[in-house]
Amino acid sequence: DMNEEINSINQIFPTSPAGNVSRRDAGGKARAIRTWIRSVIGKTIHYKVQHQRLLDEAATTLQLALPKDIVMKNVLPFLELP
Repeated sequence: DMNEEINSINQIFPTSPAGNVSRRDAGGKARAIRTWIRSVIGKTIHYKVQHQRLLDEAATTLQLALPKDIVMKNVLPFLELP
């Protein structure tokens, strides 16, 4: 899904009309790029939230299964996103 979204610009961009600088028209290419960037960012945010939710669930499972000092010192720092 994400790879398709990233590669979709290759399908959209070549057929988008160019703008006209003298008429201050950004053109279809600029609009296509802006729309594409918004879409990629939106999906990235969605997947990052989904990833964090899975990490939180895994951390909870580990907290129940392992001694607390091991989880706090070794597991949770490893699971944090930058």
